[in-house]
Amino acid sequence: MSANKSVNPIVTDEHGPEASEAPKKVDAISQLYDGNVYNVTPDSRRQIGLFSALALIFNRIIGTGIFATPSSILSLTGSVGLALFIWVIGLLIALAGTAVYLEWGTAIPRNGGEKNYLEYVYKSPKFFATAMFAAYASLLGWAAGNSVIFGEYILHAAQVEVGRWNQRGVGLACITAALLIHSTALKWGLRLQNVLGVIKLIIILIIIVSGWAALGGHLKVEKPHNFTNAFEGTRGSGYGIVTALYNVIWSFIGYSNANYALSEVRNPTRTLKIAAPLAVIAVGIFYILVNIAYFAAVPKEEILSSGQILAAAFFRNVFGERAERVMSVFVALSAFGNVLSVLFSQGRIVQELGREGVLPLSKLWASNKPFNAPAAGLLEHWAVSVIVMLAPPPGDAYSFLLNLISYPLSIINVFVSGGLIYIYLNRSKYTSFTPTIRATLPVVIFFFLSNIYLTVAPYIPPDAGESVYENLPYYLHCVVALGVFAFGAIYYIFWAIVFPRLYKYNLVKETIVSADGWSRDVFVRVPYKAIAQEDGHEN
Repeated sequence: MSANKSVNPIVTDEHGPEASEAPKKVDAISQLYDGNVYNVTPDSRRQIGLFSALALIFNRIIGTGIFATPSSILSLTGSVGLALFIWVIGLLIALAGTAVYLEWGTAIPRNGGEKNYLEYVYKSPKFFATAMFAAYASLLGWAAGNSVIFGEYILHAAQVEVGRWNQRGVGLACITAALLIHSTALKWGLRLQNVLGVIKLIIILIIIVSGWAALGGHLKVEKPHNFTNAFEGTRGSGYGIVTALYNVIWSFIGYSNANYALSEVRNPTRTLKIAAPLAVIAVGIFYILVNIAYFAAVPKEEILSSGQILAAAFFRNVFGERAERVMSVFVALSAFGNVLSVLFSQGRIVQELGREGVLPLSKLWASNKPFNAPAAGLLEHWAVSVIVMLAPPPGDAYSFLLNLISYPLSIINVFVSGGLIYIYLNRSKYTSFTPTIRATLPVVIFFFLSNIYLTVAPYIPPDAGESVYENLPYYLHCVVALGVFAFGAIYYIFWAIVFPRLYKYNLVKETIVSADGWSRDVFVRVPYKAIAQEDGHEN
């Protein structure tokens, strides 16, 4: 037998010999998706119902974006009218993305999200998609941006001038507190996360209702006239539009959040079909109403100069300076809630990659010690977030962190939607792909082309004075993101090609069933000697 021949993985029990299922006659990726699926979730673990799924998506989407990005969007577009239009375009892209992920999610109702979808379509080179997703999931500091905003709003509430290191110091305290809470007191962390989610919703509703009052002239300052000649000053450069869209898309990140936990959702098809569109549409309406409230209460010049603390300026103009400081604390708490949510989910992604054996030191990342929580996975994401939070110069930190998350997400979405288009055009090859919800080809193409634009346009040099950065090259976030994927490619070469040949083993993927009834996939190193012995038995 050739040393490169794949060993047929079998479904096994972690605490027993062989499970009752017959050996699978294909490699695990094909096994998973070519009509021979082995996916077990005990009914007792399906605890996420419709309301919980709705809250899971809603709380993940609403972070600090709606409080911190409208100033940048107005600066990049030049006019109130185009800024509002960009929010509508962002909502349409988010709805198209929701439809794409609904189709994938109902076709493959498993935990894991994009990782499953990329592995389904991009099977060659073998395990390449897995390695690239591992780099994307583990090397980006998703929690860093909201930690920075937490620091800015806390300092503003305390009437302390925001500097490079005091802002980062408070942000560091924020993400460290989230790490300690989720590592040592998991249930209390979830309860706190839910309470802060309610606070977040209350803040948004207060802004919307106050905006209606502001439209009627009930303000502490002279009423601005931002809706008169709403498109005055419009700038339509490609760089400005795409960067403004990144700000909006950052505010909508999370519409696929339930896809990461579909194995734990009751009646996943029905639940996802209702929860995802409802959450995205509700958030989109809230966002547009909040922007109208900002423009109704804050003059255009003040919006442009307010930076990331526009919400504070809004509360000052509507309620006065004391209310401004109090509400700044609540916006900071909203940011902290999002840091808790992001750290919670990203820590578990790192843990799952460790459990599968994808990452080096896998046993460390897979561990739940010492407090029955994925402390090592949480610590990994904390470390990456702290590095990317401390690195950018003052003034550029939030914009850089926002773009550093949004740009690689657009690349991932190109491949997720492109893979779905390929399935649409080659249905005969994917007869087992039977989603109960169809995005339709035009919607998938729209999402695909939108993300192509978001991937390519950032390389177009901005006009003078239009760069979103004060001190950084306009393309830096693109270079760093591509560097992350390049690292994933290098890791793949060693993990899946060099080390197996050097140490004489085959890397295969098997499905195992643990003592609690869960099934999951793991990468196993099968020595060449075992392959030779199997050949001997076959002969």
